[in-house]
Amino acid sequence: MDAEVRYHMLRPAQVVARRRACPVAYIPIGTLEWHGPQNPLGADTLQAEGLALRCARKGGGLVFPPLYYGESRVEGLMEANARDREDIAAAMELPPDNFLPERQPFTASEQSLGYHRLLLHILAEAESLGFALGILVAGHYPLIDHARAAVLQFNQRRYSRHHGMLAWAFVDYLLVRDQFEGAGDHAAGWETSHLMALHPHTVDLSQLPPKGEPLTGIGGRIPPQDATAEFGEATLEAAAEVAVREAAHRLAQMALYRGHGDSLREGLWRG
Repeated sequence: MDAEVRYHMLRPAQVVARRRACPVAYIPIGTLEWHGPQNPLGADTLQAEGLALRCARKGGGLVFPPLYYGESRVEGLMEANARDREDIAAAMELPPDNFLPERQPFTASEQSLGYHRLLLHILAEAESLGFALGILVAGHYPLIDHARAAVLQFNQRRYSRHHGMLAWAFVDYLLVRDQFEGAGDHAAGWETSHLMALHPHTVDLSQLPPKGEPLTGIGGRIPPQDATAEFGEATLEAAAEVAVREAAHRLAQMALYRGHGDSLREGLWRG
């Protein structure tokens, strides 16, 4: 059985032991969003959490509870912005107008700023719990920009620059796009394969139309009908390998990542 690495599932002494061995906190962030008829609606966050767990088991550290909520519901969301958003709404038996900006209590800018504050708050919580490195693992691709913005601001606090926790953020496909053609998609072969590897009982490829027919709310170079758990396992393992190396280098060489913008530098461990 895999070692338990979820922070919220461990007793204090267990957390202390793992934190002493590797003071890294992985924080998965995602959303609730349409991912085709074949995948669960929590697909982004499930992928982020699955990758974070893999990283912690491979390289040490602990995984915080995943964040499904708080991001903008009017920007970077299939239900609100996809060209076939009305078809998505019909499949969910919802009025398309449910996702109009005027239905939200906050403007798009207010929602983005609120999410930015939330990420800073979570990073500060991880710092207060004794971690030296806090890593935001983005499952929903648009969130990597929010995560990086929060990381930059967090790391430039006076306390962080001299004494505090270092923060970093990543999304799986950007780490391995030099290894896999067609890395990253929305609910096509890349993401569907991940879910088949992580949570096979949640995926039903029989819900897809025959290959070549139009797809609703799905985009990518690898057809979802060609998804396999084996491919998902290979890509997740490759992403975890790079992420763990990045984390280890940051722990060992924190000064390299403390300067303005330096926390976004990646691949320095390659030499």
